[in-house]
Amino acid sequence: MELRQLGCFLAVAEELHFGRAAARLHMLPSALGRHVRLLEEELGAPLFRRSTRQVALTAAGAALLPDARALLQQAAAAAARVRAAARAETWPLRIGAIDGAASGLLPPLLYAFHQAHPQVETRLWEEKSARLLPMLAAGRLELIFIRPPPPSPGLEFLPIRQEVLLAALPRGHRLASRRRIPLRALAAEPLILPPQRSRPHSFALVAHAFADAGLALPQGGQEAAEKQTIVNLVAAGLGVALVPDWTAQLRRPGVVYRPLAETAPARPEAMLGVAWMPGRDSPARDAFLQVLRERPQGAAMNSRREA
Repeated sequence: MELRQLGCFLAVAEELHFGRAAARLHMLPSALGRHVRLLEEELGAPLFRRSTRQVALTAAGAALLPDARALLQQAAAAAARVRAAARAETWPLRIGAIDGAASGLLPPLLYAFHQAHPQVETRLWEEKSARLLPMLAAGRLELIFIRPPPPSPGLEFLPIRQEVLLAALPRGHRLASRRRIPLRALAAEPLILPPQRSRPHSFALVAHAFADAGLALPQGGQEAAEKQTIVNLVAAGLGVALVPDWTAQLRRPGVVYRPLAETAPARPEAMLGVAWMPGRDSPARDAFLQVLRERPQGAAMNSRREA
């Protein structure tokens, strides 16, 4: 049986009229009739009872009808999957990320994805979560790497890694020789902080660390929104800072990074993960998520402790 023959049979079976079926398939009635006859010869049974007034299914035709529909639907679905896979090879995978994910989480993931799927182009947007979420909802991005978003219909979030705070100190600082830094030792130091208004998650991460240790947040230090600027201010001797562990990859001369003595509880503002809209078809996105799930947890971010 050929798919074209089954398509001709199905059109006649649904129209019960060779002329209307031929018009529906944009064929000549004679050509349609030839395909139906070839199918009948292949199966060894008449599929229609024909008269000058009407066309009706035979018992054999009625038996073939559901299978013909299913076979044609399966063929159409297979063709759609092939076309989608072909589009995935040529359409770029658009990824958004906040600064922490773009700097520390994504680079090894992108490398692993390009190794597995070298034909797929990726494009990266760095933005705040408040801008990335509407871009994802509007279909302008396929994946966004952010902190846990508010619950939203149609949005899925996969946690990947909990950020860990490090103390960033000037290399000549009196505490720089210690292997671990207790937060109490930093309480009297000028602390360089991210602005609470423009960097609420980063500010909360630092504030909660001091609160969990039963300490007040040090006041009077500099403010800086970007991690690179914070590290540069530390290098200039203007204070100390608590920064996510990926920041140690910045390797600024004159700055050392030390783990904290306290173990912080897990908090949403310290979690990084990936969000997407599963109801939308995107083979490239699904391939990226598969690469992500196959990687060991925590392998995406291996920060250096000292620079």
